[in-house]
Amino acid sequence: MKDRILSVLKNADGYVSGEDLSKNLGITRSAVWKHISQLKDEGYIINSVRNRGYKLENVFDMIDEKKLSFNAETLGMKIILLKSTDSTNNELKRLARINEESGTVVCAYSQTAGKGRFGRQWQSDNGGLYFSFILRADLPPSDIASITLSAGYAVCLAIREYTGLDAKIKWPNDIIIENRKVCGILTEIAAQSDRMDYLITGIGINVNNAAFPEEIRHKATSLLIETGKNIDKTEFFRTVLTYLDKVMTSFLVSISLDEMENFKKLCATLGKNVSVRRGEKTLTGKAVDITPLGELVIETEDKEKMNISSGEVTVQGIY
Repeated sequence: MKDRILSVLKNADGYVSGEDLSKNLGITRSAVWKHISQLKDEGYIINSVRNRGYKLENVFDMIDEKKLSFNAETLGMKIILLKSTDSTNNELKRLARINEESGTVVCAYSQTAGKGRFGRQWQSDNGGLYFSFILRADLPPSDIASITLSAGYAVCLAIREYTGLDAKIKWPNDIIIENRKVCGILTEIAAQSDRMDYLITGIGINVNNAAFPEEIRHKATSLLIETGKNIDKTEFFRTVLTYLDKVMTSFLVSISLDEMENFKKLCATLGKNVSVRRGEKTLTGKAVDITPLGELVIETEDKEKMNISSGEVTVQGIY
């Protein structure tokens, strides 16, 4: 009955009175109120106005778990949806300690302690899509860079297909549109000296975010801002998961030369002048290539080429 009420509210053009819901569904007004309360507890924003009834406000932002299923091979077989958590990466770490299976995805409508690289906070308000996945694979810790790049490639492809926007990859972990950040990716691992126990990749995408704090407004954007219309988060999330599953399945076998070349075509960093901060040192040069291990190849002024696997990267012309 709760799902039937939700369906009516989703398809309504404005408010639906409690009396109409009661008559059409054959339940009491008290039962209507009870189901509305349950929907609110699940995260749905439903306005209640005397003499007008109920109106669902965040229809595009809600995720319908029943519509996320697809023929997954590597990830997405199990999806856990939370109203809020400190961070989806942390949630999966807690589950990993009790042997959560590989391929599980945790998604939250909001995060109270979302994080990016170098311990930075990730703005995690309602409207965004925040999720993480866990993989247990027999891989060396050095593969972490290429895992992050592969995840970014998948998200970039999903955004391009779903919205038609010219999304690009900023090495190593951002997706940009018109030189503004729309997505950040963070991979963390638990490993022995030479092998991973598991990896967790967290992804935050600005989907229906309408505005940003003043301090990041110049370098942040969302799919809503870029397209001018609300994005159906369920459909978009399914598209993202489908691409991630496909790319990660390929990654665990072997990245083909064609896939690597396609990735490079979408990488906004290549061909640009960059500076990489590594501890107290800063390396400058031109980004000329990306290795199969996900390393950025920089050519310095004296034509020396250096492979960079980590560090804080500034790209000329991109925030």
